[in-house]
Amino acid sequence: MCPFPTRSSITSKGAGWNGIALESFSDIPGVAIPDHEHPTHFVNLLTRGEIKAQWTTEGRTHSAANSPGTIYLLPAGTRDRLTWSGPTTRIVLVMERGFLARSIENTAHLNELELRTHWNLRDRHIQSLMLAMHADLEDGSPAGPLYGESLGLTLGLYLIRRYSARTNNSAQFRGGMPTARLNRVLDFINQNFAQDLRLWELAELAGMSPHYFCELFKASTGLTAYQYVLQCRIERAKQYIRDPTFSVGEAGAAVGFADQSHFTKVFRRMVGVTPMKYRG
Repeated sequence: MCPFPTRSSITSKGAGWNGIALESFSDIPGVAIPDHEHPTHFVNLLTRGEIKAQWTTEGRTHSAANSPGTIYLLPAGTRDRLTWSGPTTRIVLVMERGFLARSIENTAHLNELELRTHWNLRDRHIQSLMLAMHADLEDGSPAGPLYGESLGLTLGLYLIRRYSARTNNSAQFRGGMPTARLNRVLDFINQNFAQDLRLWELAELAGMSPHYFCELFKASTGLTAYQYVLQCRIERAKQYIRDPTFSVGEAGAAVGFADQSHFTKVFRRMVGVTPMKYRG
């Protein structure tokens, strides 16, 4: 994913995200990355280190001091070469070329939206979303790929609105989701919440783009799809915990949690007590 001379400490490779990927790298030494082209949209967040960076793109060389919070926003097709002193710690996110258009439109047969290049950007919204995606991976993605994909979608929409070179004229939806579509989605979630549900499949089931699905689902239910799935898992887990034939670990596994520690952490956050205390 990245030409850094160190292995990633956290990666979304096994998270099942669609169209986006994230990795973090700790203690990257000073590097000299030769001329290369970015096949995907590339967002690089510096989280630790004070360095001097120099980059060459479109025949011009620039330099700047970078500190925690500095972001490189490089659209697909950008060519550059880069050097910096070290060490640094970074979170890197890539988006496939069609991710932005696919996120906001009801068809994939559209020209890709263009982002503007930024080499010394500071934007707390981008930073907070990337850190939230990183935290979801650290926690083991307790709701499967749904939360990470939703965060990636939110980031993509923010990039379009703030840093796109084109104006997005897509239609705006008002009000909640039509009842028949909402019930179709809720029924599907209620029957499959223990599985790794995908944002894209829920949006397709509702017959709309992921962007408008997220907006209308929350307008209709008061919850994001991720929150709704977690709520379903925890409510069913309560039933299993009250059943003496289930251990806490078995209750968590039955509702889709990968291991008992993740289950206990989420249960305590949402219910206020650990599963063992809830059982009494």
